Amino acid sequence: MQKRRIGEVEVSAIGLGGMPISIQGRPDRAQAVETIHAALDAGVTFIDTADAYSLDDSDFGHNEELIAEALRGRSEEVFVATKGGHTRVPGGGWGLNGTREYLLNAVDGSLRRLGVDQIFLYQFHRPDPRTPIAESVGALKELLDNGKIRYAGVSNFNPEEIVLANEILGGRLTAVQNQFSPSFRSSEPELELCDKLGIAFLPWSPFGGISKAGALSGPFKEVGDAHGVSAHQVCLAWMLAKSEVVVPIPGASRPASIRDSAQATHLELTKDELTRLDG
Repeated sequence: MQKRRIGEVEVSAIGLGGMPISIQGRPDRAQAVETIHAALDAGVTFIDTADAYSLDDSDFGHNEELIAEALRGRSEEVFVATKGGHTRVPGGGWGLNGTREYLLNAVDGSLRRLGVDQIFLYQFHRPDPRTPIAESVGALKELLDNGKIRYAGVSNFNPEEIVLANEILGGRLTAVQNQFSPSFRSSEPELELCDKLGIAFLPWSPFGGISKAGALSGPFKEVGDAHGVSAHQVCLAWMLAKSEVVVPIPGASRPASIRDSAQATHLELTKDELTRLDG
């Protein structure tokens, strides 16, 4: 499988997003573990999770614990990133807390659930309107300085916020995780900025999400049919062709899905095909 870099570390060009195996509609635990193992067997060496990937506040941390369980005996094969700053409320709702105190405590919880002494990549999940970004990112700087995290990233940031975060971190911002897909391209400026700065760009929901299932029809399906592959593979190959800093993290709840996604690194699209997909 192709490789990309996050910081100074080589990871697979396609990662695994852990969210679908922990939120509403999730598979049973055996299938979830099988999906993670299928990713490793397919050459995936990067998994993205978050403490808030769960049904609600009652099983907060579900995804981190599940990934830790699945990686027992195989943890040396993979680099795990997680996120903090989102909260969950009764009934399945989402909240935000970007305060320094919350994030410093959240990291300790993630370390415990993942069963590691240092988190490979820790990302501030989403800006909290009630908390200055300088305070939230300042917490990441503390975590870098005290060694609890190896690399720091941000998620759902705009270009101005990315520049500010990198300044606060003293040029040590390693990754930006934003929504990006054929049906959601408004993060192009963030991708271009990451390319310029050499910061990994991790597109979440690269297929557009369940509600956008039809977004991979049209040219993506047609190009896929011409190559004898799925429109999902075409989508990921299209993203990879945009920049060497792009590392898509498609979610999967079935082994077959992540096996298919992993094959995208072997698909070479022509310039004409890429132009058509960009249209």
